[in-house]
Amino acid sequence: MNPQAFREAAMLLGKSHYTTAFTGAGISVESGIPPFRGAEGLWSRYDPTVLDIRYFQQNPEKSWMVIKEIFYDFFGKAKPNAAHFALSEMEEKGLLRNIITQNIDNLHQEAGSREVFEFHGNSHSLVCMACGKMFGIEDVHFDNLPVRCDACGGLVKPDFIFFGEGIPPQAYEKSLEAARRADLFLVIGTTGEIMPASQIPFLAKENGAKIIEVNTEPSKFTHQITDVFLQGKATEVMGQLAGALF
Repeated sequence: MNPQAFREAAMLLGKSHYTTAFTGAGISVESGIPPFRGAEGLWSRYDPTVLDIRYFQQNPEKSWMVIKEIFYDFFGKAKPNAAHFALSEMEEKGLLRNIITQNIDNLHQEAGSREVFEFHGNSHSLVCMACGKMFGIEDVHFDNLPVRCDACGGLVKPDFIFFGEGIPPQAYEKSLEAARRADLFLVIGTTGEIMPASQIPFLAKENGAKIIEVNTEPSKFTHQITDVFLQGKATEVMGQLAGALF
């Protein structure tokens, strides 16, 4: 990591009035959650069709078998890492207003972050597609698949975005508002591949925000909008930033 870039990032974070973090799969990789795309991504091992909303409705048992394996048997064991805790501590100390996350793993909340806008939803809550009843993960039994609503018998799905579904309106509006208000945007662990989420940092830049990017490799943001690029693992970079700020 470039020492000059690190000092500049710490200086910007220290004097910012409204900092928003924008996180992607890269922040959770060190918690044992692989990204969906890429050579080691989940879609190299699983058929993404299982998360197509039409396929899910037509083949709920087949979809649920894969969903359970990925999101509840495997992801369910993941714990927050140092980067999640660093952001939580930044919020607690008034250095971070909110987090916009593309992740559905609930790790920001488990680390203690309160203002989290979940752009793609959350795997720890589920919803009945018939009556709209919401379930917490602790209320659902995965022994009999597909999961059915105990109130109406309708098909239950994880409350995250499937292919063919729209972004949750409240999370979308709050994300846009944060992008417009922020004077500093902290982009962590995302390559900028996923639309429309990838447009949020560009909106922040258009509204005058400085962009600090933390990634292991350059992304689509790096040469277009990034002001300070900190190359490295999210846990290491955010841990050092937190150490410099507190």
